[in-house]
Amino acid sequence: MNTNQQLRIFVYGTLKRGYWNHDRFCSQAVHIEPATTWGRLYHLPAGFPALEIPDCRILAYGTTDPLVDTQIQNNIELPGNAMLQPDGDWDLIHGELMTFDNPEIQLPPIDRLEGFVPTGTSLYDRVLVNISTENINFSAWSYRYNFLRNGMRIHCGNWIGQ
Repeated sequence: MNTNQQLRIFVYGTLKRGYWNHDRFCSQAVHIEPATTWGRLYHLPAGFPALEIPDCRILAYGTTDPLVDTQIQNNIELPGNAMLQPDGDWDLIHGELMTFDNPEIQLPPIDRLEGFVPTGTSLYDRVLVNISTENINFSAWSYRYNFLRNGMRIHCGNWIGQ
């Protein structure tokens, strides 16, 4: 399998295994493993999570073209300090790193679920961030919430569908 055609997404909420959006949107992932990144995780009154990511940790912003985004993800070089805690009050966020082998088909439905509109106002932005697994650091796409106002912060960094 050509890993240059694989797209990685870090998920931290309803797309994780065992949650209500996983089977519909992520069951075709070719690989899933525990992973972490830095941010602030919130539980929103609507019943789903929101992630705030430090601006200094955003490597790129998603586009309308899944293949271009796959190339960006696979060609970016991570800095040596990619997973050091950023300055400020940030938590280690626990989620899953999902790998997809057909991003043209598999990414657009997830983008729609997350309200990601690259050419307009989005509920969530898809951003490229540093991700750490047990053995290695990666760049992966994740969804950053744009309208934090009244969520309850989850300091442990692990959303369990409260």
